[in-house]
Amino acid sequence: MRKLLWLVPLLALPVVLTGPRPAESACCYFAAKDKDISQPAQKAFITWDPEEKVETFTVQPKFEGNAVDFGMVIPTPSKPKLDPMPRDFFKELAVFTILEPMNLDKYKSFKLYQRGAVVNEKADRDKGRVKVLEAGIVGSLEYKVLETDRADALYTWLKDNKYSYSGDEATLGYYIKKKWFFTVMKIDPKQMKKRSDGTYDGEVTPTRLTFASERLVYPLKITQISVKDKTEALFYVQAPHKVDLPGDFSYQFTWEPMWSQATSFALPEKLTQQEKDWQKLVQPKVQGYVEKVNQLRQKKVEPATLEWARKITDADIDVLTGKKKYNREAPPEDVKKLKELVGHVKKGQFITKMRKVFTKGEMNDDLEFVRAKVGDRNDDIEYYSILPTSPP
Repeated sequence: MRKLLWLVPLLALPVVLTGPRPAESACCYFAAKDKDISQPAQKAFITWDPEEKVETFTVQPKFEGNAVDFGMVIPTPSKPKLDPMPRDFFKELAVFTILEPMNLDKYKSFKLYQRGAVVNEKADRDKGRVKVLEAGIVGSLEYKVLETDRADALYTWLKDNKYSYSGDEATLGYYIKKKWFFTVMKIDPKQMKKRSDGTYDGEVTPTRLTFASERLVYPLKITQISVKDKTEALFYVQAPHKVDLPGDFSYQFTWEPMWSQATSFALPEKLTQQEKDWQKLVQPKVQGYVEKVNQLRQKKVEPATLEWARKITDADIDVLTGKKKYNREAPPEDVKKLKELVGHVKKGQFITKMRKVFTKGEMNDDLEFVRAKVGDRNDDIEYYSILPTSPP
Protein backbone atom coordinates (compact mmCIF):
# COMPACT_ATOMS: atom_id res chain seq x y z
CA MET A 1 0.00 0.00 0.00
CA ARG A 2 1.33 3.41 -0.85
CA LYS A 3 2.08 5.66 2.07
CA LEU A 4 -0.66 8.07 2.98
CA LEU A 5 -0.25 11.78 3.04
CA TRP A 6 -2.39 14.61 4.28
CA LEU A 7 -3.04 18.26 3.67
CA VAL A 8 -4.79 20.13 6.51
CA PRO A 9 -5.12 23.80 7.36
CA LEU A 10 -2.01 23.93 9.50
CA LEU A 11 0.79 26.44 9.69
CA ALA A 12 4.06 26.19 11.52
CA LEU A 13 4.41 28.49 14.50
CA PRO A 14 7.12 28.38 17.16
CA VAL A 15 5.95 28.75 20.77
CA VAL A 16 7.34 29.93 24.05
CA LEU A 17 6.19 27.53 26.76
CA THR A 18 6.63 27.24 30.47
CA GLY A 19 7.04 23.67 31.62
CA PRO A 20 6.56 20.50 29.57
CA ARG A 21 2.84 20.84 28.88
CA PRO A 22 1.55 20.69 25.27
CA ALA A 23 1.34 23.92 23.27
CA GLU A 24 -1.87 25.46 22.06
CA SER A 25 -1.89 26.19 18.39
CA ALA A 26 -3.52 27.77 15.36
CA CYS A 27 -4.07 26.08 11.96
CA CYS A 28 -0.44 25.67 11.60
CA TYR A 29 2.15 24.18 13.84
CA PHE A 30 3.32 25.82 17.05
CA ALA A 31 6.59 24.54 18.48
CA ALA A 32 8.78 25.44 21.43
CA LYS A 33 10.95 28.51 20.86
CA ASP A 34 13.98 27.85 18.62
CA LYS A 35 12.57 24.43 17.74
CA ASP A 36 11.31 23.28 14.37
CA ILE A 37 8.13 21.50 13.33
CA SER A 38 7.34 20.87 9.68
CA GLN A 39 4.50 19.32 7.73
CA PRO A 40 5.98 17.00 5.08
CA ALA A 41 2.62 15.45 4.25
CA GLN A 42 -1.09 15.94 4.78
CA LYS A 43 -4.28 13.93 4.33
CA ALA A 44 -7.92 14.85 4.70
CA PHE A 45 -11.36 13.26 4.32
CA ILE A 46 -13.77 15.96 3.16
CA THR A 47 -17.55 15.72 2.78
CA TRP A 48 -19.86 18.21 1.10
CA ASP A 49 -23.62 18.72 1.14
CA PRO A 50 -24.32 21.39 -1.51
CA GLU A 51 -28.01 21.67 -0.61
CA GLU A 52 -27.51 22.23 3.11
CA LYS A 53 -24.21 24.09 2.51
CA VAL A 54 -22.48 21.95 5.14
CA GLU A 55 -18.90 20.77 4.86
CA THR A 56 -16.83 18.52 7.08
CA PHE A 57 -13.21 17.66 7.02
CA THR A 58 -11.39 15.05 9.02
CA VAL A 59 -7.73 15.84 9.38
CA GLN A 60 -4.72 13.91 10.61
CA PRO A 61 -1.55 15.90 10.03
CA LYS A 62 1.82 14.21 9.85
CA PHE A 63 4.59 16.18 11.55
CA GLU A 64 8.29 15.96 12.18
CA GLY A 65 10.76 18.10 14.07
CA ASN A 66 12.73 18.55 17.28
CA ALA A 67 10.03 20.09 19.48
CA VAL A 68 8.41 18.14 22.31
CA ASP A 69 5.58 20.65 22.76
CA PHE A 70 3.49 21.93 19.88
CA GLY A 71 -0.01 22.23 18.51
CA MET A 72 -2.01 23.33 15.50
CA VAL A 73 -4.68 25.78 14.33
CA ILE A 74 -7.39 25.15 11.73
CA PRO A 75 -9.35 28.01 10.09
CA THR A 76 -12.94 27.48 8.94
CA PRO A 77 -15.45 29.86 7.32
CA SER A 78 -17.91 29.41 10.20
CA LYS A 79 -17.85 28.13 13.77
CA PRO A 80 -17.15 24.38 13.62
CA LYS A 81 -18.48 21.44 15.60
CA LEU A 82 -15.70 19.03 16.60
CA ASP A 83 -15.97 15.26 16.88
CA PRO A 84 -13.33 12.56 17.47
CA MET A 85 -12.74 9.97 14.78
CA PRO A 86 -11.29 6.43 15.00
CA ARG A 87 -7.53 6.41 15.38
CA ASP A 88 -7.10 4.20 12.29
CA PHE A 89 -9.71 6.02 10.20
CA PHE A 90 -7.32 6.92 7.38
CA LYS A 91 -5.67 3.52 7.46
CA GLU A 92 -9.05 1.85 6.93
CA LEU A 93 -9.99 4.39 4.27
CA ALA A 94 -6.81 3.44 2.41
CA VAL A 95 -7.70 -0.26 2.64
CA PHE A 96 -11.24 0.42 1.37
CA THR A 97 -9.93 2.35 -1.66
CA ILE A 98 -7.35 -0.19 -2.81
CA LEU A 99 -8.04 -0.84 -6.47
CA GLU A 100 -9.84 -4.10 -7.16
CA PRO A 101 -8.19 -6.75 -9.37
CA MET A 102 -8.23 -6.08 -13.09
CA ASN A 103 -11.23 -7.35 -15.03
CA LEU A 104 -9.37 -9.88 -17.19
CA ASP A 105 -12.43 -10.52 -19.36
CA LYS A 106 -12.52 -6.90 -20.48
CA TYR A 107 -9.02 -6.32 -21.86
CA LYS A 108 -7.30 -8.02 -24.78
CA SER A 109 -3.63 -9.01 -24.69
CA PHE A 110 -3.01 -6.69 -21.76
CA LYS A 111 0.13 -8.65 -20.84
CA LEU A 112 1.80 -7.22 -23.96
CA TYR A 113 1.71 -3.77 -22.44
CA GLN A 114 3.71 -2.52 -19.52
CA ARG A 115 1.56 -1.05 -16.75
CA GLY A 116 2.39 2.56 -16.11
CA ALA A 117 3.61 3.13 -19.67
CA VAL A 118 1.48 6.23 -20.15
CA VAL A 119 2.25 9.57 -18.56
CA ASN A 120 1.45 9.49 -14.85
CA GLU A 121 0.59 12.44 -13.29
CA LYS A 122 -9.89 24.09 1.16
CA ALA A 123 -22.20 37.80 14.56
CA ASP A 124 -20.81 40.62 15.83
CA ARG A 125 -17.25 41.07 16.78
CA ASP A 126 -15.54 43.12 19.46
CA LYS A 127 -13.09 45.36 17.63
CA GLY A 128 -9.47 44.41 18.20
CA ARG A 129 -10.26 41.51 20.53
CA VAL A 130 -9.94 37.75 20.37
CA LYS A 131 -13.05 35.99 21.62
CA VAL A 132 -12.93 32.40 22.88
CA LEU A 133 -16.28 31.09 21.65
CA GLU A 134 -15.89 27.55 22.87
CA ALA A 135 -13.42 25.33 24.73
CA GLY A 136 -13.44 21.59 25.27
CA ILE A 137 -11.83 18.24 24.64
CA VAL A 138 -12.27 16.13 21.50
CA GLY A 139 -10.73 12.68 21.77
CA SER A 140 -7.41 13.32 23.51
CA LEU A 141 -7.07 16.87 22.19
CA GLU A 142 -7.92 20.06 24.05
CA TYR A 143 -9.28 22.80 21.80
CA LYS A 144 -10.55 26.39 21.71
CA VAL A 145 -12.61 28.07 18.96
CA LEU A 146 -11.58 31.71 18.43
CA GLU A 147 -12.80 34.67 16.43
CA THR A 148 -11.25 38.08 15.89
CA ASP A 149 -11.30 40.88 13.33
CA ARG A 150 -7.63 41.84 13.56
CA ALA A 151 -4.46 39.90 12.89
CA ASP A 152 -2.48 41.97 15.39
CA ALA A 153 -5.04 41.11 18.09
CA LEU A 154 -4.60 37.42 17.39
CA TYR A 155 -0.84 37.87 17.44
CA THR A 156 -1.10 39.54 20.87
CA TRP A 157 -3.38 36.77 22.14
CA LEU A 158 -0.84 34.15 21.11
CA LYS A 159 1.94 36.09 22.83
CA ASP A 160 -0.11 36.60 26.01
CA ASN A 161 -0.83 32.89 26.08
CA LYS A 162 2.88 32.06 25.88
CA TYR A 163 3.20 31.60 22.14
CA SER A 164 5.97 33.15 20.09
CA TYR A 165 4.50 33.37 16.59
CA SER A 166 7.18 33.25 13.91
CA GLY A 167 4.84 33.15 10.91
CA ASP A 168 3.78 36.18 8.92
CA GLU A 169 0.84 38.21 10.20
CA ALA A 170 -0.47 38.50 6.64
CA THR A 171 -1.48 34.82 6.60
CA LEU A 172 -3.64 35.30 9.69
CA GLY A 173 -5.01 38.47 8.14
CA TYR A 174 -5.96 36.57 4.98
CA TYR A 175 -8.48 34.50 6.97
CA ILE A 176 -9.55 37.32 9.27
CA LYS A 177 -10.55 39.44 6.26
CA LYS A 178 -12.78 36.56 5.16
CA LYS A 179 -14.23 36.45 8.71
CA TRP A 180 -13.15 32.88 9.27
CA PHE A 181 -12.89 31.21 12.68
CA PHE A 182 -9.79 29.58 14.20
CA THR A 183 -9.77 26.27 16.04
CA VAL A 184 -6.77 25.96 18.36
CA MET A 185 -5.79 22.48 19.51
CA LYS A 186 -3.30 21.06 21.96
CA ILE A 187 -1.23 18.12 20.80
CA ASP A 188 -0.53 15.26 23.21
CA PRO A 189 3.27 14.64 23.17
CA LYS A 190 2.63 10.95 23.89
CA GLN A 191 1.33 10.61 20.34
CA MET A 192 4.80 11.35 18.97
CA LYS A 193 7.59 8.90 18.23
CA LYS A 194 11.14 9.85 19.15
CA ARG A 195 13.68 9.08 16.46
CA SER A 196 17.29 8.07 16.97
CA ASP A 197 18.53 11.61 16.20
CA GLY A 198 16.38 13.07 18.98
CA THR A 199 13.73 14.54 16.69
CA TYR A 200 10.09 13.47 16.63
CA ASP A 201 7.60 12.39 14.04
CA GLY A 202 4.04 11.13 14.15
CA GLU A 203 0.40 11.74 13.32
CA VAL A 204 -2.29 13.47 15.34
CA THR A 205 -5.48 11.64 16.34
CA PRO A 206 -8.04 12.24 13.54
CA THR A 207 -10.55 14.98 14.30
CA ARG A 208 -13.66 15.93 12.30
CA LEU A 209 -14.81 19.53 11.96
CA THR A 210 -18.34 20.25 10.71
CA PHE A 211 -19.24 23.77 9.59
CA ALA A 212 -21.44 25.81 7.28
CA SER A 213 -19.82 26.94 4.05
CA GLU A 214 -21.01 28.44 0.78
CA ARG A 215 -18.34 26.53 -1.16
CA LEU A 216 -16.40 23.28 -0.92
CA VAL A 217 -13.14 24.78 0.27
CA TYR A 218 -9.93 23.63 1.91
CA PRO A 219 -7.67 26.08 3.78
CA LEU A 220 -4.47 25.39 1.85
CA LYS A 221 -2.81 28.77 2.35
CA ILE A 222 -2.40 28.44 6.10
CA THR A 223 -0.43 25.20 5.67
CA GLN A 224 2.18 27.09 3.67
CA ILE A 225 3.94 28.27 6.82
CA SER A 226 4.61 24.71 7.99
CA VAL A 227 5.99 23.57 4.63
CA LYS A 228 9.70 23.84 3.86
CA ASP A 229 9.69 23.32 0.09
CA LYS A 230 6.72 21.12 -0.75
CA THR A 231 4.07 18.90 0.79
CA GLU A 232 2.28 15.86 -0.60
CA ALA A 233 -1.45 15.96 -0.09
CA LEU A 234 -3.93 13.11 -0.21
CA PHE A 235 -7.60 14.09 -0.42
CA TYR A 236 -10.65 11.86 -0.08
CA VAL A 237 -13.69 13.94 -1.05
CA GLN A 238 -17.21 12.60 -0.54
CA ALA A 239 -19.86 14.54 -2.44
CA PRO A 240 -22.94 13.92 -4.62
CA HIS A 241 -20.65 13.85 -7.67
CA LYS A 242 -17.06 13.27 -8.68
CA VAL A 243 -14.81 16.24 -7.85
CA ASP A 244 -11.49 17.59 -9.07
CA LEU A 245 -8.91 20.22 -8.26
CA PRO A 246 -9.21 23.48 -10.23
CA GLY A 247 -7.17 24.70 -13.20
CA ASP A 248 -3.59 23.48 -13.49
CA PHE A 249 -4.09 21.42 -10.30
CA SER A 250 -6.55 19.11 -12.14
CA TYR A 251 -5.86 15.38 -12.31
CA GLN A 252 -7.47 15.20 -15.78
CA PHE A 253 -4.09 15.86 -17.41
CA THR A 254 -2.82 12.51 -16.09
CA TRP A 255 -6.07 10.57 -15.67
CA GLU A 256 -7.51 10.90 -19.17
CA PRO A 257 -4.40 9.69 -21.07
CA MET A 258 -4.12 6.70 -18.70
CA TRP A 259 -7.84 5.86 -18.97
CA SER A 260 -7.98 6.40 -22.72
CA GLN A 261 -5.07 4.09 -23.43
CA ALA A 262 -6.49 1.41 -21.12
CA THR A 263 -9.84 1.64 -22.93
CA SER A 264 -8.13 1.13 -26.27
CA PHE A 265 -6.97 -2.28 -24.98
CA ALA A 266 -10.50 -3.34 -24.06
CA LEU A 267 -12.70 -5.64 -26.10
CA PRO A 268 -15.24 -3.32 -27.77
CA GLU A 269 -18.21 -5.43 -26.68
CA LYS A 270 -17.10 -5.16 -23.06
CA LEU A 271 -17.23 -1.37 -23.00
CA THR A 272 -20.33 0.32 -21.64
CA GLN A 273 -22.08 2.97 -23.71
CA GLN A 274 -20.86 5.56 -21.20
CA GLU A 275 -17.26 4.44 -21.76
CA LYS A 276 -17.63 4.50 -25.54
CA ASP A 277 -19.08 8.03 -25.47
CA TRP A 278 -16.40 9.24 -23.09
CA GLN A 279 -13.60 7.78 -25.23
CA LYS A 280 -14.90 9.74 -28.24
CA LEU A 281 -14.76 12.90 -26.13
CA VAL A 282 -11.33 12.53 -24.55
CA GLN A 283 -9.29 10.68 -27.18
CA PRO A 284 -8.72 13.82 -29.31
CA LYS A 285 -7.57 15.65 -26.17
CA VAL A 286 -5.00 13.10 -25.00
CA GLN A 287 -1.98 14.57 -26.80
CA GLY A 288 -2.78 18.01 -25.42
CA TYR A 289 -2.95 16.57 -21.89
CA VAL A 290 0.43 14.86 -22.32
CA GLU A 291 1.96 18.13 -23.51
CA LYS A 292 0.42 19.94 -20.53
CA VAL A 293 2.01 17.46 -18.13
CA ASN A 294 5.40 18.01 -19.75
CA GLN A 295 4.97 21.79 -19.48
CA LEU A 296 4.13 21.54 -15.79
CA ARG A 297 7.10 19.30 -15.06
CA GLN A 298 9.43 21.66 -16.88
CA LYS A 299 8.28 24.25 -14.33
CA LYS A 300 9.08 21.75 -11.51
CA VAL A 301 5.35 21.34 -10.85
CA GLU A 302 4.00 17.83 -10.24
CA PRO A 303 0.58 17.09 -11.77
CA ALA A 304 -2.20 15.69 -9.58
CA THR A 305 -3.24 12.05 -9.91
CA LEU A 306 -6.59 10.33 -9.52
CA GLU A 307 -6.23 7.20 -7.37
CA TRP A 308 -9.82 6.01 -6.85
CA ALA A 309 -13.30 7.22 -7.75
CA ARG A 310 -16.61 5.45 -7.16
CA LYS A 311 -20.26 6.09 -6.39
CA ILE A 312 -20.91 4.15 -3.19
CA THR A 313 -23.44 1.31 -3.48
CA ASP A 314 -25.14 -1.15 -1.14
CA ALA A 315 -22.43 -3.66 -2.09
CA ASP A 316 -19.74 -1.26 -0.80
CA ILE A 317 -21.55 -0.84 2.50
CA ASP A 318 -21.84 -4.63 2.76
CA VAL A 319 -18.06 -4.87 2.40
CA LEU A 320 -17.66 -2.45 5.31
CA THR A 321 -20.03 -4.42 7.54
CA GLY A 322 -18.57 -7.78 6.57
CA LYS A 323 -21.69 -9.03 4.76
CA LYS A 324 -19.78 -9.15 1.49
CA LYS A 325 -16.28 -10.52 0.95
CA TYR A 326 -13.44 -8.04 0.54
CA ASN A 327 -11.76 -8.89 -2.81
CA ARG A 328 -8.39 -7.15 -2.54
CA GLU A 329 -5.15 -7.98 -0.76
CA ALA A 330 -4.82 -6.44 2.71
CA PRO A 331 -3.96 -7.65 6.24
CA PRO A 332 -6.97 -9.56 7.66
CA GLU A 333 -6.96 -7.45 10.84
CA ASP A 334 -7.33 -4.28 8.74
CA VAL A 335 -10.17 -5.78 6.70
CA LYS A 336 -12.02 -6.61 9.93
CA LYS A 337 -11.69 -2.99 11.05
CA LEU A 338 -13.34 -1.63 7.90
CA LYS A 339 -16.51 -1.40 10.02
CA GLU A 340 -14.99 1.78 11.51
CA LEU A 341 -15.96 3.49 8.23
CA VAL A 342 -19.66 2.64 8.62
CA GLY A 343 -21.67 5.83 8.99
CA HIS A 344 -18.88 7.91 7.46
CA VAL A 345 -18.89 6.38 3.97
CA LYS A 346 -22.38 7.11 2.58
CA LYS A 347 -24.40 5.17 0.03
CA GLY A 348 -25.19 7.20 -3.10
CA GLN A 349 -22.27 9.58 -2.60
CA PHE A 350 -19.21 9.75 -4.84
CA ILE A 351 -15.80 9.36 -3.18
CA THR A 352 -12.92 10.84 -5.16
CA LYS A 353 -9.38 10.08 -4.00
CA MET A 354 -6.65 12.28 -5.43
CA ARG A 355 -3.02 13.09 -4.68
CA LYS A 356 -1.05 16.26 -5.36
CA VAL A 357 2.42 17.48 -4.42
CA PHE A 358 2.16 21.21 -3.71
CA THR A 359 5.24 23.37 -3.88
CA LYS A 360 5.37 26.23 -1.40
CA GLY A 361 4.73 28.66 -4.27
CA GLU A 362 1.49 26.87 -5.19
CA MET A 363 -0.01 27.45 -1.73
CA ASN A 364 -0.78 31.17 -1.90
CA ASP A 365 -4.56 30.64 -1.90
CA ASP A 366 -7.08 28.19 -0.48
CA LEU A 367 -8.40 25.32 -2.59
CA GLU A 368 -11.93 25.26 -3.90
CA PHE A 369 -12.86 21.82 -5.20
CA VAL A 370 -14.88 21.74 -8.42
CA ARG A 371 -17.19 19.36 -10.26
CA ALA A 372 -15.05 16.96 -12.33
CA LYS A 373 -15.40 17.93 -15.99
CA VAL A 374 -13.75 17.67 -19.37
CA GLY A 375 -14.64 20.83 -21.20
CA ASP A 376 -18.32 21.39 -20.43
CA ARG A 377 -19.07 17.68 -19.90
CA ASN A 378 -19.42 16.24 -16.39
CA ASP A 379 -16.95 13.45 -15.66
CA ASP A 380 -18.63 10.53 -13.86
CA ILE A 381 -16.22 7.80 -14.98
CA GLU A 382 -15.40 5.52 -12.03
CA TYR A 383 -11.97 4.13 -11.21
CA TYR A 384 -12.03 1.32 -8.67
CA SER A 385 -10.29 -1.58 -10.40
CA ILE A 386 -6.80 -1.90 -11.87
CA LEU A 387 -6.40 -0.85 -15.50
CA PRO A 388 -3.72 -2.20 -17.84
CA THR A 389 -2.15 1.27 -17.63
CA SER A 390 -2.48 1.79 -13.87
CA PRO A 391 0.78 2.68 -12.11
CA PRO A 392 2.38 -0.36 -10.42
